[in-house]
Amino acid sequence: MTHQVLTLRLLSVLRPLPLRNDVAAERADAARNRARLLEAAARLVAERGAEHVTMQEVAEAAGVGKGTLFRRFGDRDGLLLALLGEAEAGFQEAYTCGPPPLGPGAPAKERLTAFGCALIERIAADADLGAALGREVLHERRHASDTGRAIHRHASTLLRETGVDADHDMLAHALLAFADFETADYLRHECEVPVARLQATWVDLVRRVTRADEGDASMTAGTRPTHDDLP
Repeated sequence: MTHQVLTLRLLSVLRPLPLRNDVAAERADAARNRARLLEAAARLVAERGAEHVTMQEVAEAAGVGKGTLFRRFGDRDGLLLALLGEAEAGFQEAYTCGPPPLGPGAPAKERLTAFGCALIERIAADADLGAALGREVLHERRHASDTGRAIHRHASTLLRETGVDADHDMLAHALLAFADFETADYLRHECEVPVARLQATWVDLVRRVTRADEGDASMTAGTRPTHDDLP
């Protein structure tokens, strides 16, 4: 993908910025500075890659002082997380209110299956903006961000809706660890595992997790499953 195309895609997700609730509550000058800084950061990330962009360069490109940049975003990770939040808005809309099976309207098990497969597909896509930005943020900051919490909350909610009798929050962490950047990138690049196999494994994980209660129910009823019955 050319730098020009990537720049346009980054800027396209930034256009709605003035309409965000948090920006609307800021003073007009602060909102303008925020939009200017994010636009400058988006251009530099598209041109050079996030790993090569410094805070000083972003401030200079935006025409504001470096102190303004740090006051607004805290540090480099904070700036990248702000860009990540904007880049992830479309995906979040798709899984919260888009068409099924990713969005509402399908059974929870099918939605969870589609959700993980979509995450893995995005991780493997070189042109995906959210994946490119997410890789540049420390693991702890990424998971603690609004984007990371929203992904975990969605997986946990779907697990609860399947009727699984478990600690849904912890089970969501366990499942999502398989679809994390670090795990998926290692398996793809070091172990040469194709994306289709990763997605098939996610489907299998969801199947096994959501069938656990069925096995418990059969044992409670006095029908102990045989080896052939086990998943």
